[in-house]
Amino acid sequence: MLLPAEGIRMNSTMDDINLIQQAQRHHLVVRELGEEIDLEIGHGDDDHSFANTPIMGGRPREHSAEDNDEVKNMMASSQFSNEEQDVPKTQPVKRKKKVVKRWREEWADTYKWAYVDVKEGTARIFCSVCREYGRKHRRNPYGNEGSRNMQMSALEEHNNSLLHKEALRLQMASKDKIVVDKTIYVKAGSIVEAALKRDPHEVEFIQSVQEAVHALDRVIAKNSHYVNIMERLLEPERMLVFRVPWVDDRGETHVNRGFRVHFNQALGPCRGGIRFHPSMNLSIAKFLGFGQTLKNALSPYRLGGAAGGSDFDPKGKTDNEIMRFCQSFMNEIYRYLGPDKDLPSEEMGVAREMGYLLGQYRRLAGHFQGSFTGPRIFWSGSSLRTEATGYGLVFFVQLMLADMNKEIKGLRCAVSGSGKITMHVLEKLIAYGALPITVSDSKGYLVDEDGFDYVKISFLRDIKAQQRSLRDYSKTYARSKYYDEAKPWSERCDVAFPCGYQNEIDQSDAMSLVNSGCRILVEGSNMPCTPEAVDVFKKANVLIAPAIAAGAGGVVAGELELNHECNLLNWSPEDFESKLQIYQRALKAANDFGYQKESPEALVHGAVISAFLTIAQAMSDQGCV
Repeated sequence: MLLPAEGIRMNSTMDDINLIQQAQRHHLVVRELGEEIDLEIGHGDDDHSFANTPIMGGRPREHSAEDNDEVKNMMASSQFSNEEQDVPKTQPVKRKKKVVKRWREEWADTYKWAYVDVKEGTARIFCSVCREYGRKHRRNPYGNEGSRNMQMSALEEHNNSLLHKEALRLQMASKDKIVVDKTIYVKAGSIVEAALKRDPHEVEFIQSVQEAVHALDRVIAKNSHYVNIMERLLEPERMLVFRVPWVDDRGETHVNRGFRVHFNQALGPCRGGIRFHPSMNLSIAKFLGFGQTLKNALSPYRLGGAAGGSDFDPKGKTDNEIMRFCQSFMNEIYRYLGPDKDLPSEEMGVAREMGYLLGQYRRLAGHFQGSFTGPRIFWSGSSLRTEATGYGLVFFVQLMLADMNKEIKGLRCAVSGSGKITMHVLEKLIAYGALPITVSDSKGYLVDEDGFDYVKISFLRDIKAQQRSLRDYSKTYARSKYYDEAKPWSERCDVAFPCGYQNEIDQSDAMSLVNSGCRILVEGSNMPCTPEAVDVFKKANVLIAPAIAAGAGGVVAGELELNHECNLLNWSPEDFESKLQIYQRALKAANDFGYQKESPEALVHGAVISAFLTIAQAMSDQGCV
């Protein structure tokens, strides 16, 4: 009879034997401990149809004679132990097949990016993205450990892991029929993995990197030289983080944190917004700067990208308090600004603040070269930057509809936000005969079944200027209703314009939009959809107009404004496209890399590809700087 200690040791040995047997049966190739592996399904016993579906290309390593001898010895040891304990093999094979069959494919999809290492004396399968194992990353990738409920729970946790989204994206990319000499998914994934290692807590920036790398999979597959360029591009040229002390009207001192990120200047001097919002941090500044870099690369002007701001909240502050804060903010960054260096523009929480910022810049720099852009800076010319951004979104969707032989007239449009861009979107939608029905704020949303008109928009502007709630609108117009703690995406609509903030549309919101009849989504804000929401839209064939393309009108207006040439009020969608040519450039880039025009990913991937190739060419020409 075996002692308890021997039984424990024997169980551990059996676990190791089972792991090695599964590795052999499923061709789990372990090169060295700690090294990445290719996970490939061979001819399985459970599902013959699945045996012909390779997860990742690559030839498995031939087992050496030493490996085979070791496995044979361990298997012989296990057989001897089983005979000594008289334990019959009574496990029903069919029942095991039934439980494992479903998880087998899903775990294999997720775990094709993996490596083997030893943890506390036990061989484990680790995830290459997050370097984790255990409940979220089980030792056995086929899920036959524990109960079925535990398998489902672990699978859901793993698939919802933020750091592991890239592994799932690589699985989707592997279905694209691209023939290359070398497997590129590990290369593309290494870009994201490097960003994760460097900045693991910058969630917004990592998400924007994942989306860009996913769009560039086919580009990198054709030219591996772009991997190095992408790695350089993802590291900003300059990041300023500084304190901003200021004094309120009561004489009390406050300290906020300021940011300015010069992301890339390969194409020219930086242009980018300044955001004042309590949630502002370095991750958001980097993700905004990265997006602005791609957006500026799509414009007809040679401009770099930048972004910045502060966690200062202008709401509830007096004009004098805001002025003192803006002057303190400008004291730190003025030496990095100028028409040939960086010119900021207004973003969330910045309107009257632009005047204070420019005044302090002029005072410190001692000259008046160039101008900052803002709706209240009447002395620098007629600013139409915000109008151009909002109008450009409507122009862009007009071009998309024209390709579908449709028009925007009569379509119901759900719009989020209630800031400057939202109001200008409403104006242009009304001008083209559409029916905008919603706006929103941080506490809920307002719906008007009769649709907004110019009088109602003027009333909305007055409400926001007086810092009142949108709920007051419903007291005047009986056919309207305000919903607390809700989003407008459950309202019936044909086109959606998210113009609020990043990640405002999650998976459930996306499903609500699809069920409400939405067929086109125009990104008015930067990265308004979570990756899960994007997947929902893709499966439902909802066309997405990306922010870097649809929102480029503001970039053009800002440059025209500097030259006193801005006349966007008289532009039509045809003028917008003929001068910018962004829509056609995005479609051409998508087509060059195999994305069909009707694909929901065509515009998104095409815009990123076109912008990246422009930047990459400039970075290659200028060398390693």
